[in-house]
Amino acid sequence: MSRVAIVTGAARGIGAATALRLAADGFAVAVVDLKEDDARDTVSAIEAAGGRALAVGADVGDSEQVQVAVERIAAELGPPVVLVNNAGVTKDNLLFKMSDDDWDVVMHVHLRGSFLMARATQKYMTEAQWGRIVNLSSTSALGNRGQANYSTAKAGLQGFTKTLAIELGKFGVTANAIAPGFIVSDMTKATAARIGRDWEEYVAERAAGIPVNRAGYPEDIAHTVSFLVSEGAGFVSGQVIYVAGGPRA
Repeated sequence: MSRVAIVTGAARGIGAATALRLAADGFAVAVVDLKEDDARDTVSAIEAAGGRALAVGADVGDSEQVQVAVERIAAELGPPVVLVNNAGVTKDNLLFKMSDDDWDVVMHVHLRGSFLMARATQKYMTEAQWGRIVNLSSTSALGNRGQANYSTAKAGLQGFTKTLAIELGKFGVTANAIAPGFIVSDMTKATAARIGRDWEEYVAERAAGIPVNRAGYPEDIAHTVSFLVSEGAGFVSGQVIYVAGGPRA
């Protein structure tokens, strides 16, 4: 029976690409997003390619919803031993304009969500004596204008990852973080729109500042997830891998 992976925020973008890749790697995949209906396209794509998948709706920052979702996944797909905490949201603004809600919503999804999902799934991993947790950080963890909330959450995830690696390692569970740079996605398109930039020009400008001279794509992140959850990555834990086309892009 295939191992079971959970990918949060998997209706689109990096999450969808990761879910598809893990399905191609042989995992049964729980496609988690805020609304179950939003996850169905990803599930359909996985099933069309011959894989097994389940659409699950849950607010990852809500403890009760997370518990119900993970128990359902375990019952319908099997015990989850891979977790990719990808669900995210941006509420960008300069510090003096940032509202309490702008701060709280970002922390709710990124930090609380990753904590709750990891806590709910770790028992399946420790019982199996094998598990993989991958948290999505960002180059914004190094600081980014207009993202005090997002940068703080993404930096926090790096500390969270390292602590999980220390606590869970003896049970055969690794924990790593991926910090993407500029990725072509709905989120970055929204950023361009917010600052009033033409999308194609914005991508070209950002790509020009990246050492490999191109923008990143969701598949670039999915490839890295695929490695980190593989058997061969069992001695890689507590690491933050910047997938950004350079040391910081």
